[in-house]
Amino acid sequence: MCAQQPNLRAPDVRGFVVVITLLSLGGLISCRKQPEIVITLDGRGSGRIFDGIGAVSAGASSRLLIDYPEPYRSQVLDYLFKPGYGASLQHLKVEIGADVNSTDGSEPSHMRTRTDQDYKRGYEWWLMKEAKARNPQIILDSLAWGAPGWIGNGKFYSPDMANYVVKFIQGAKRVQSLDIDYTGVWNESMFDIPYVKVLKKALLDNVPSTRLVCCDLYPGDNLWSIIGDMQKDPELKSAVDVVSVHYPRGEKGRLTTPQAAREIGKPLWSSEDAPLSQDNLPITRDWASGGRILAHLYNSNYLEGGFTKTETWSPVTSYYDNLAAPHSGLMYANTPWSGYYNVQSAIWITAHTTQFAQPGWQYIDSACGHVPGKGTYVTLKSPTSSDYSVIVETIGANGAQLVGFRIAGDLSEGPIHVWETNATKTFEHVMDLNPEGGKFNLVLDPDSLYSLTTTTGQGKGTATPPPARPFPFPYEETFESTPEGRSPRYLADQDGAFEVWPCTQRKGKCLRQVIDKKPILWGPIPDPFTYLGESGWSDYSVSVDALSLRPGDITILGRIDSADVFQDHKVPYPSGYILKVHDDGLWELLNTKYKVPTVKLAEGRVPFSLKSWHRLELRFRGSHIEGLIDGKTVAKAGDDTHHSGMVGIGSGWNLAEFDNFVIR
Repeated sequence: MCAQQPNLRAPDVRGFVVVITLLSLGGLISCRKQPEIVITLDGRGSGRIFDGIGAVSAGASSRLLIDYPEPYRSQVLDYLFKPGYGASLQHLKVEIGADVNSTDGSEPSHMRTRTDQDYKRGYEWWLMKEAKARNPQIILDSLAWGAPGWIGNGKFYSPDMANYVVKFIQGAKRVQSLDIDYTGVWNESMFDIPYVKVLKKALLDNVPSTRLVCCDLYPGDNLWSIIGDMQKDPELKSAVDVVSVHYPRGEKGRLTTPQAAREIGKPLWSSEDAPLSQDNLPITRDWASGGRILAHLYNSNYLEGGFTKTETWSPVTSYYDNLAAPHSGLMYANTPWSGYYNVQSAIWITAHTTQFAQPGWQYIDSACGHVPGKGTYVTLKSPTSSDYSVIVETIGANGAQLVGFRIAGDLSEGPIHVWETNATKTFEHVMDLNPEGGKFNLVLDPDSLYSLTTTTGQGKGTATPPPARPFPFPYEETFESTPEGRSPRYLADQDGAFEVWPCTQRKGKCLRQVIDKKPILWGPIPDPFTYLGESGWSDYSVSVDALSLRPGDITILGRIDSADVFQDHKVPYPSGYILKVHDDGLWELLNTKYKVPTVKLAEGRVPFSLKSWHRLELRFRGSHIEGLIDGKTVAKAGDDTHHSGMVGIGSGWNLAEFDNFVIR
């Protein structure tokens, strides 16, 4: 006989309750006299305060979600934000846009000049409101990646930038009724101590409830350097409310939080994180490729790193697949024309924490640790009741493990509800346990994630997407149905800002690239272009009416097979074919491919006048490429560098307009 037999109860099935003894969650295991480890859950224990699990909508990662039709758009939002339904995100950080490429595109600025203010541009306002509508308790955060060119006469760290951040927070409240709880300094850029103090003073003077997070550095950028500066500078230490870092495991995959950071007296956040691929890119797709790693990451970030909040980039993959870091999102939704989305394993892995512990709960450090056969566990308790939850993962374990639990202090000795996720189970309520004498045992399957809780109210969403469908082809856009000042559906700006406004030289509406001064960059900065379509398109024609309002150039792009700007920082265009026309009539047919010199396939000159409309067209059939201007063929070339890809239109940093965009 075993020394202790756990009293396990499976969830009710059709009115019956099944009593199970010594049945593991994966099957029968041999009888053991003693558990491999006994974990004492002592309510008198203490630890850091849990600040939540969140996600970062930035780098244009959410661009395509707003174009989804209902009811599918709301279904995606429910899976992300609705409590007791899906990921139940507790924190949302958004980019303070600046019309500059910040990974997968550019996000609109709320102040394009010193006097301009528009708190409805873009989609982050909308996303925050939708998140808040579903979870009124969600914590909102903001961070700048770049800045408009007028800021500080081109200097990011300036009083102008502090005012820019303050205006964003004030506009959020005044126009959108949103309270921004936190804001940061400059994404993954070395901080400037005087600016940190200037920004803190601006916050205290204007939006005193918004706290300052610093400094969101990336591995290799002296990740924890702010700690030493705070130790030497009491004013700086007082200015910083939260110490934050990105991807704290770095290239070696180990957490290296210095002791000084643990003792600085500030919350520590992993403010951008995710499972990383072999290419060091975020990947959160299914259980096997990224999900199981995420399960370990959430636990170990506290256990080994002391982080009380983890924010993943990104909440949802709503950007095109040939952009940088595809599949970073907790779920996948980047085909708004079809309504299709994919609720990935990462949603449910996140739910294993967010649906079982809330911000303000406290870790019990004495009940956090490692299980002998590989795995980790963390325990959190409610500040207002005797409830508690234990999150256990056994990633990498080779076999089942019998673990004992002993309840002490003022924690509830009531029923414990057990939820499990692994390769065969997805967020399943697998059984209930009834402690006897304040004790219970549980067999843990290998390579699994568990939540043990005395709370109720957890749930698993049931909405299902429609089948995936290809991009509508042929395609024609006249921009007449798009509201003024907004972006047309499906077009993803990669630098600058393409918005619909009344045409200047004809009746009706046109698409205008409105940014004529280079922003303060964050990373690579291609020439402004916007694009759409599918990577599989091969033989087609793409054409557009184009007008340059100021000296510069206009472009039409085809067979774009990669728009990952990090592949080549020096190339101002994506990888594909480009017909480029300058305001003096000089034209070029270019073959651009990352990490190799741009090839000029043909060039020439045509009659061309500024502020006059011209028709640009590219045609592809096999290796044959043809360029047309105003209906006349100007270039024919043979090249097979790019076999298929998407389409785009663009310009230099000059004001340009486009109309009658057609793909056939």
